[in-house]
Amino acid sequence: MSDLPSYRKAALRHATIIVTTTNDCAGHDVIEYLGIVRGIVVRATSIGQGFVGAFKSLAGGNIEEYVEVCEAARRDAFRAMMEQAEAIGAHAVVGMRYDATEFSQGVTEVLAYGTAVRLAR
Repeated sequence: MSDLPSYRKAALRHATIIVTTTNDCAGHDVIEYLGIVRGIVVRATSIGQGFVGAFKSLAGGNIEEYVEVCEAARRDAFRAMMEQAEAIGAHAVVGMRYDATEFSQGVTEVLAYGTAVRLAR
């Protein structure tokens, strides 16, 4: 598992809960809606990431320093959502989405959310 990307490691830790962006879970019947689950993370770039990222933005293209911050924020928001789903006994999270809002330059909220459900087993 050490050679997997961090987002896949997080998903495997919660492998007993199905997560889908659709509003149903193929091959399973939803028997109970438990409610909205969410994970919220507020992130800022470090001084170094902000400086290097701003410098690289002058040339255009992908800015790896910003990608790292965004990926870490999504991963942490997803993990928090999954912990909430586990705590209420969900079998799946349907309609899963990410949302992001910039509060100020370099400070962004990332929200992972969906509907926790129980499935017929």
